[in-house]
Amino acid sequence: SLHTARNGGSLTSSIGASNKGNSPISKGPIFTTISCCYSNERKNSPYLRAKLTEFVEMSESDLTPRSHPHQRSSATSVIFVLLTTLAGFIIIGPLIGFLLAIPFIHGSILEFATKIGDPMSYPEIKTPFFIIQGCATLIGLVVGPSIYWIASEKRNVLDFIKNKSTPAIVFMLTPIIVILFMAPDSVLIDWNAHFSFPEFLKGFEAWARDREDYAEKLTRFLTTFASTGEFLFAFLVIAILPAIGEELVFRGMLQPLLQRATNRTHLAIWISAFLFSALHMQFFGFVPRVLLGALFGYLYSWSGNLMVPMFAHFINNGFSVILLYLHQLGKIDIDVENTDAAPWPVVISGTILTFGLLAYLKRFLQRNPTAP
Repeated sequence: SLHTARNGGSLTSSIGASNKGNSPISKGPIFTTISCCYSNERKNSPYLRAKLTEFVEMSESDLTPRSHPHQRSSATSVIFVLLTTLAGFIIIGPLIGFLLAIPFIHGSILEFATKIGDPMSYPEIKTPFFIIQGCATLIGLVVGPSIYWIASEKRNVLDFIKNKSTPAIVFMLTPIIVILFMAPDSVLIDWNAHFSFPEFLKGFEAWARDREDYAEKLTRFLTTFASTGEFLFAFLVIAILPAIGEELVFRGMLQPLLQRATNRTHLAIWISAFLFSALHMQFFGFVPRVLLGALFGYLYSWSGNLMVPMFAHFINNGFSVILLYLHQLGKIDIDVENTDAAPWPVVISGTILTFGLLAYLKRFLQRNPTAP
């Protein structure tokens, strides 16, 4: 149902809401000191020549990080990726989107700037709003991080997907797993949505609840489609761009960096999922979104192909948007906006099937590793 993507997925937020100790500097002086001992008088010593040759090769290897993509620690790279993403998503992307939306603005720019603060009251700004949000996602989660990855990390973003031979059965099972996962996840969505804080945190609860209510109203406004064209535009902004951008940043970049920093695969997956949920800034959907991020993380870890979690993310968001549109057209009677947990028989069967398919997929990929 839609609430899986809204509260526990990434639909609301999609709408708007070097090895440590390997310092070449510390090793340089040692190399300089020993090199000074390699005088002309002693250069004919076979033993000394062999040992110094071995040391030079070792030192050159250690000095390589000065121009190598791992010249900074993985933890530092995580911070830079996050800062680049935030700058693009919050500042640069919306600014570019605002400029591109000007031809679609009715009235003065000052009036539009006022309306954008309360878009639900001004239906005419829906298209400009989508343009701004689309640019925020494209610049903040795709273009900006990619430029950083190439220019600073000295890596190719195409390495995430090129030369990856993933069996077709993986892409066949992925949408089934994602849809089945909505059943057990609905229990956590319902629990998290009604979570109550202790008395001393009531101020934070009120603030978080206001943000959640606003995000829900905004989602409802933006997913009420007046035409097929509006639906397709929303589908691009809500389902396609976030699936590419969020997986590129959180699974493609952050998860491997965290794995190198912690030397723990599972820890890296869950920290990345935590960051994925935290940056959505919606507490009352925080826990189920962490689980969704972990699901995407394990799909990436097992397959080695970023296209797999991208496809899973696309199914999660796109499936909900399509159901909404069909409901609005009167084609289906499913109440996709219901935020209650699924019936327990559905939850139990969905949980068993989800984890059964995940176990099968893991074993299959272990026996049939994807080609790098």
